[in-house]
Amino acid sequence: MTRRTDWAAYTRPDAPGERGTSGPGRRHEDGHDGTEAVGDRDAHPPRGGRGRRRRGTAGPAGEDGGASLSSRAEEGQPPGDPVERARAICLRLLTGTPRTRKQLADALRKRQIPDAAADEVLSRFEEVGLIDDGAFADAWVESRHHGRGLARRALARELRTKGVDSALIDEAVSQLDTEQEEATARELVARKLRATRGLDRDKRLRRLAGMLARKGYPEGLALRVVRQALETEGEETELWDDTGC
Repeated sequence: MTRRTDWAAYTRPDAPGERGTSGPGRRHEDGHDGTEAVGDRDAHPPRGGRGRRRRGTAGPAGEDGGASLSSRAEEGQPPGDPVERARAICLRLLTGTPRTRKQLADALRKRQIPDAAADEVLSRFEEVGLIDDGAFADAWVESRHHGRGLARRALARELRTKGVDSALIDEAVSQLDTEQEEATARELVARKLRATRGLDRDKRLRRLAGMLARKGYPEGLALRVVRQALETEGEETELWDDTGC
């Protein structure tokens, strides 16, 4: 009697095994750089002196009709020119980690930078090499494949969410050939194999194949790798073919 394997069930979010994870820890991609505005130091008048004011502070109720220049400087925002504001925001976001043009554009939009000013700054940053989506995609594939074991399908999906052009994605994931992808799949199964000992054969198959499915490995490759790994432990797999039957 043959057994059919429901491949779609392996990829359910609540399937057992390793869960998908978010990308590497880094600053928020919405443009917030983690700093907080400095509060008004003169919110409460000093004791012992009616009408007394600290040196260098603005008059009551904001005499300039809005936030003072000093408070704007404390918030780290240039006071007027949107191009200068956009440049400062992008430089802060790029400090320590590369970002795609779309990620930066989204951050500027949330900071209410006009589109014309944002495009001017982003194009200039591309010209000087501070924004390079191709290099970003190459580095992402290298890091996420070797660090998390993600297959080409999963890597391409992640890069699309970051706004990388399809041609650049194809070029980046082409770094991984079928042999390298299969070798990584075997390493992943070998690391998880011990944790499945004691389970029956079908549960071991679902647990291990489901882990590979969530990392983007094709159905046939995943089932073949899992079957061969279980055979090395003496599991009977003669009734299974590469489609899980």
